[in-house]
Amino acid sequence: MGSDDVDAVLIGRNEGARLVAALESLRGQVRRVVYVDSGSTDGSVAAARAACATVVQLDRAMPFTAARGRNAGFAALDDPGLVLFIDGDCTLEPGFVDAARAHLSRHPRIGLVTGWRSEVAPHASLYNRLCDWEWHRPAGPIRSCGGDNLVRASAWRAVNGQRPDLIAGEDEEFCLRLSQAGWGLERLPLAMTRHDAAMTRFGQWWARAVRAGHAFAQMGTLHPHHWRAERRRVWLYAVALPLAIVALLFVAPAWLALLALAYPVSLIRTARGLARDGIDGAVRWRLAALLVLSKLPNLVGMATYWSRRLRGHAMTLIEYK
Repeated sequence: MGSDDVDAVLIGRNEGARLVAALESLRGQVRRVVYVDSGSTDGSVAAARAACATVVQLDRAMPFTAARGRNAGFAALDDPGLVLFIDGDCTLEPGFVDAARAHLSRHPRIGLVTGWRSEVAPHASLYNRLCDWEWHRPAGPIRSCGGDNLVRASAWRAVNGQRPDLIAGEDEEFCLRLSQAGWGLERLPLAMTRHDAAMTRFGQWWARAVRAGHAFAQMGTLHPHHWRAERRRVWLYAVALPLAIVALLFVAPAWLALLALAYPVSLIRTARGLARDGIDGAVRWRLAALLVLSKLPNLVGMATYWSRRLRGHAMTLIEYK
């Protein structure tokens, strides 16, 4: 088998029609597909088998995580050269695999490449639009990326894959260890996947932001410099400022309005950043409001992580759909 052969590891849980679309998008673009299922009850396993994918069903006795699924998928491959990792709510764009494989062939010290992910229906909800904005980041050398990527099997083995105890942020953590091991990482200026966030309710967005906060805290124990700014913003806007405002109510109410200005100032700065990214109109302010508000569920997620850690509880999934 050639070192440039591409196999795919697809992970999912109750993705339904999204999984069928993901499997179909892989047809003809990769040599073989391993589908790893995390306790689905919607017929996902049967759909994967019907698409001729190798199916791995994770043991329900252990907590499900995306990292655990990807590790199991990699282990099920026979002598892989390059491995495409993709989530069950994504479809692969035609042409990306060939371009990424050629790029890795020209650059032997690059261990991972990724591309651009976009939302299938960005205008279906404000929350989908927020995801679509989050996905699009500059091309070129990177420190970390999300779950859609093409990895050299040798690089994966060199760092022992992903940490199965991470319920979120596992891809970023894996990328950091790749970089530390001397591998290069790069985002190509190419469309890679189409994602279906399917977020239409505020509660879904809140749960997703809680999960992000959990990842911020857990990553801080593993790689203290990564996401440090994100953690500081959570402490500032969700803890320090609210406590200071409450204190001023009793000791210096005249200064209360001045301190409370921190929130509208943050809103304006965030909206200006979104404008630089090409987002204009009322949606820019609505997205900015969500980003400012996200510090509260982020704090809940960080507190959840530390509560679990101190009590010795398992790091179980925080699902938003």
